[in-house]
Order: sequence, then C-alpha cells, then structure tokens
Amino acid sequence: MTGRPRSEAARKAILQAALDLCARDGYQGVTMKGIAQAAGSGRQTVYRWWQTKAQVLLEALTEVMAERMPPTPDSGDPRADLVAFLEQTFTLAQGVSGHIVVGLMADAQSDPELAADLRATIIGPRRAALRSVLERGVLPPDVDLELTVDLVFGAMWYRLLNRHAEVNAELAEEIAGLLARIR
Repeated sequence: MTGRPRSEAARKAILQAALDLCARDGYQGVTMKGIAQAAGSGRQTVYRWWQTKAQVLLEALTEVMAERMPPTPDSGDPRADLVAFLEQTFTLAQGVSGHIVVGLMADAQSDPELAADLRATIIGPRRAALRSVLERGVLPPDVDLELTVDLVFGAMWYRLLNRHAEVNAELAEEIAGLLARIR
C-alpha cells in the first residue's frame, strides 16, 4: 500500500458498503464505483487500497467470518459436533457470505492470485476446521480424510452453485448420517 495510511473508519465503511451492495445487488452487480459512492469515499481511495471488487469483498468476507463464525464445536460427541459445524457453515453460506464466496470462486477460475488468496483465507481454514471435527472419531481410521472433506464441501458447493436443493440443517443431518454409515 502506498500513499496515505488507511483511515480505519473509511476502511470499515468501504467494507460494509461492499457487503451491503452485494446483499442488495448480488456479487455481479457490485462495482468499485458503487462501493465508493455507498461508502462516501472517493474512487481513488478505494482503488488505492484494493485493485478489484473481489479484493474488497474478500477482505470484507474475511472480517465477517472472523466476527460471526463461532468456534469449532467440541462437545465430546463427534456426530453432534459434525452436525453443529455443518449447520454453522451452511447458515453462513445461505446469506450474503455465500453469495460472495460463490462470486469469488467464479472470478478465481481466471485469477490464480485470487484463487490462492481465497484458499488461504476462507477455503483452507474451513477445510481445516472440518478435518479437525472428522478426526475426532466420526470416521474409521482407514477412510481418506481429505476425500471426505471434499465430499462434504462438494455437496454444499454443488447445491449452492446449482440451486437445486437447500443447504440447511437437514443437509447437515443427512451428511452426518451418511458418514456414520461408513463404519
């Protein structure tokens, strides 16, 4: 970052404006000009700190996830922890956060730097958290943990992208039940 240091108040206003615009207009409807206008900032201020709307929304999402994501459940009951973790994840995916991640993932298909940032800040930490829940005895030791993580999140992403079925508490229970039958 070059130029004047960031004003924390302006930064927060810009991030909130990006979230609000995405909630109202969808990911594709968000523009850097719109973010600046909604935040009461100049476009040059927004562009000085972020090069693309994807960068603004990724930072906004990272802050939202940090504030709204409860700690990974650890009640001593592996199945209950898995269901709670999935319900938390699916609840977040149903709101503006889910719309942002879907949009970011679409943009990341042609932007390797964004793809790496998305994996480092959002995807990787959620995979690690799910892995830690699964390692508590949800699965037999001979089941491939990484493949199971892919399968669980694959069901979520397939539903989010195709919108053919809900991503909700019922899906969390269904996944936990399916994994329990692997034993």
